[in-house]
Amino acid sequence: MAAHCEKEPIQAWITTFAGVAVNLCLGILYAWSMWSAALTNVDKAGQPMSGLNAGWIYLTNAQAATPFSTCMVIFALLMIPGGRIQDKISPKFGATLGGLFLAAGCIIAGLMKSYFGLIIGFGVLGGIGMGIGYAAPTPAALKWFGPHRRGLIAGLVVGGYGGAALYISPLAKYLIDNYGISNSFIYLGIFFALVIVIAGQLLKTPNEVYPDGSYTPPAPPCLRSTKIANAATKHDWLAKEMLKTWQFYALVFMFILTTQSGMLIIANAAGLLKTAGGKIPFFAENTWLLVAYGGLINASGRVGTGFYSDKIGRANSYTLNCVVSAICLLLVPMAIKSQSILLLFIVVGIAYWQYGGGLSLMPLFTGDFYGAKNLGLNYGLVFLGWGLGFFMAKLGGSIKDLTGNLDYAFYISAALLIVGAILAQIIKRPIWPDEKMA
Repeated sequence: MAAHCEKEPIQAWITTFAGVAVNLCLGILYAWSMWSAALTNVDKAGQPMSGLNAGWIYLTNAQAATPFSTCMVIFALLMIPGGRIQDKISPKFGATLGGLFLAAGCIIAGLMKSYFGLIIGFGVLGGIGMGIGYAAPTPAALKWFGPHRRGLIAGLVVGGYGGAALYISPLAKYLIDNYGISNSFIYLGIFFALVIVIAGQLLKTPNEVYPDGSYTPPAPPCLRSTKIANAATKHDWLAKEMLKTWQFYALVFMFILTTQSGMLIIANAAGLLKTAGGKIPFFAENTWLLVAYGGLINASGRVGTGFYSDKIGRANSYTLNCVVSAICLLLVPMAIKSQSILLLFIVVGIAYWQYGGGLSLMPLFTGDFYGAKNLGLNYGLVFLGWGLGFFMAKLGGSIKDLTGNLDYAFYISAALLIVGAILAQIIKRPIWPDEKMA
């Protein structure tokens, strides 16, 4: 008989914070604009660099977005086998394997010193590592907690991925300036391997600790939390069952919409501050500040959105984030043209918050709609939407090459967020036949 615990065991929290540590390394993706800024020069595109970066060539904006976009697509695709590994083998194995792929990708990108090397190293191998590694911590942690606590827990774990830019951005800036692009990749690759391998060993699911299946997450402590818990499915849907519901495809589309705006900001953050703060040497020379600030808000948005989604519901939280962020995206061109650093930080910060919030909400939607048991694989399939959101980073680069700015990209992105807000108010979780009969 299942044992109902009054509170979660210590292993639940060990898994949660080990997952944060793993994601703090996997989140190098959100600091990509530091390397993009160092590699991009439209006027010198194709010409060789000199000094510390001898062997590298300058890239266009569209070219610099390609390793980033490639990484996103591979990341999303590998979340599916990564989720399967988490469900069927162990999160420890998944995190460790992912960390080693990411480390190898960074080192190879540094050693090859080429556009092709960036695509293979950072894009392909890095994407494989992120997909397999990222699939492990969140489902493992959520399985320890009831629906009334999952918003906070998902926010904490995925917050590590968003918060990575907070320290990786200034560190990357320092390494690039003092040791060159190649060594910045190599040194970070070695560091990530060490941290992820160690933290990954601490990830465990309830079935690993209680092999007899006796563990049941603590029940909601009050009526409000009971309503949140009752909104979740009582059936653990298999992936093949989930794929037969229209809600699955709606969730994937919602993920695309909440992701695309974040990718546009993340891929161009350093350049935005360089443009807006061009007349202020301090900001022009320290573009990592907006990237690091974005990492902080990204992480905060994951934790904060997860927390208030436990109170006002997943759909209301998604809608609130999208509407406010859409307004801010429309104001980004104004902030750049007026060279208002304060306004730029405010509107970009809210865009980062929305993006981070989406990454805590989507595993919660998936768990609420389809159950926790098969969350690794089920969320891996929903996560395809995140990978498809890459198009806006690539589109933004092309628009900038053609027009000289990103204005139209921000307008398009804002409109798509409004579509997402409307969809969130329409979608309802699927009802398993047994529930209809009850």
